[in-house]
Parts: sequence; structure tokens; C-alpha cells
Amino acid sequence: MKKYAIITAASFSYAVGVSLFTDPNNMAPGGVTGISIILSRLLPLPTGTLILLLNVPILLFAVWKFGIRFTLSTIYAIALISLFTNVLSAYGAATDDILLAALVGGSITAVSIGVIFRAGGTTGGMDIVVKALRLHFPHLKTGKIFFVADALVVTLSGIVFRDLNAALYAALSAICASFVMDIVLYGRDEAKMQYIISAHAEQIAGRLLSDLDIGVTYINGQGAYSGDNKKVILCVVKKPVSPRVEEIVRQEDPDAFMIITSATEVFGEGYKSYFSERV
Repeated sequence: MKKYAIITAASFSYAVGVSLFTDPNNMAPGGVTGISIILSRLLPLPTGTLILLLNVPILLFAVWKFGIRFTLSTIYAIALISLFTNVLSAYGAATDDILLAALVGGSITAVSIGVIFRAGGTTGGMDIVVKALRLHFPHLKTGKIFFVADALVVTLSGIVFRDLNAALYAALSAICASFVMDIVLYGRDEAKMQYIISAHAEQIAGRLLSDLDIGVTYINGQGAYSGDNKKVILCVVKKPVSPRVEEIVRQEDPDAFMIITSATEVFGEGYKSYFSERV
């Protein structure tokens, strides 16, 4: 019940993004929804109905690839999105500012897709194709795959609508959606990875462990010029903690050599579980 309640709410918000922001402003950000928006200008059918019809062959593929249990939640999501999209389209555009429509519409649909993914379903269309691709290529980011597919639809929308501005704003919406979706699905670790090379590695590591309670790893290193063996400290810390690490290093060894870089994804204790990142 909780799963389907989440999918219901996310399907409604997805329809809001489409019906009140992108569709009435002639933007087709991508995917099956973008194709449906384009076709709704060429055929006497509303966008919501076209979303449902275009998803039929994709759903058949999903049944074959993922099984009926997985597909049931997707069918449910698609049906609700189609219904909500047709109902909400009667209210027209929520804003006439096409820039706001692109950013807000893209963000709302991206969050909705991410929430439905996390609930164990999809919104159909490219979602299913992306999920199938990630089974074989798990290193690919969902948002990036969506962006490539969306770029093709955006290009097509510019040709059909004969409106370069609308196509460019649709591209902006797709970029925004890609960025937001990766945040929803993978989060922002906001972590810093630090290498510390010092003659006082034991003292620094001891303070990091006692004062900050963070994990520390020794890496055996050797100076190429001096030939001396050294312990290199490796640690990954949350972004707000990084300045405290630097302060400890300065106090213990002002001559220490430090390399600090951003860690885009961190798996393990205190961060994300690798086995949960399968969307």
C-alpha cells in the first residue's frame, strides 16, 4: 500500500510538470512524453492518451524482460500519468514564462521519475529502456542516459514546431531534469577525499581517529628522490568536516603535503550502500 501510495503521488506530480509547464509551452523535453507532446500537435489525440498508447509495446517488452510483477506497478503509474495529464491539461499553463516552465517542469518530472524508480516502478517509456540498459551497464548514470535520449527528441521537436527557442528551452529542461534526477537517485555525497603525506603520520592519524571519529587508511609509499619509506594517510570525510582535518594537519605538521579532491560517490559505512544503488 505504501509503495502504490508513493507511485500515485509521484504520478500526479509528474503530470503536473507535463500538463502545467512543458506541454502548454510547446516544450518536448524528451522521452515518450516528449514524443507524445509532439504527436498531440499532429494528431487529434491529447497528450495523456498518446503517452498510454506509445507505452503499450514498451510494456510488452517489460513483461518479457522484468516479469509481470514489476510491470504491474509500471502499468499503474502509466495509467495514472495518462489520466492526470489529460485532466490537468484543462487548466492550461501555470506560467507564461518559458524559462520558469522549463526549469520547474524539468525538475518536477525528474523528481517524480526518481521517486517512482525508488519505489520499484517506472513511468514507462525510456524508464524501462534505461533500467534494461543498467542491468548490463551498471556504471552508466540514469540521468545521463536520459539526457542522450532526450537530446534526440528535443531536436525532433525543433523541427516539428519550427521554433528554435522552444527547442532550446526544452533542451534546458532536459539538462535540468538530468541533474535533478541524479541527485534524487544517487544523492549528493558532498565528500572530500584527502591524501596526507607527513613524517608525523601516526600523530595525525591518531587525532583524526580520536577527535573526528573518521576512518583512516595507511598507504605505504616511498619517496622517489629520497628513497625513504613513508605512510600516506587516506581518508574520506563529509564536506563540512574537511576544514577540521586540515586544521589538525596544520597543527601536527605544518610542512605536511596534502592532496584534497571531491569524491563524487562514496559507498560504505557512513555513506551509501553499494547494493542499494541499482536504479
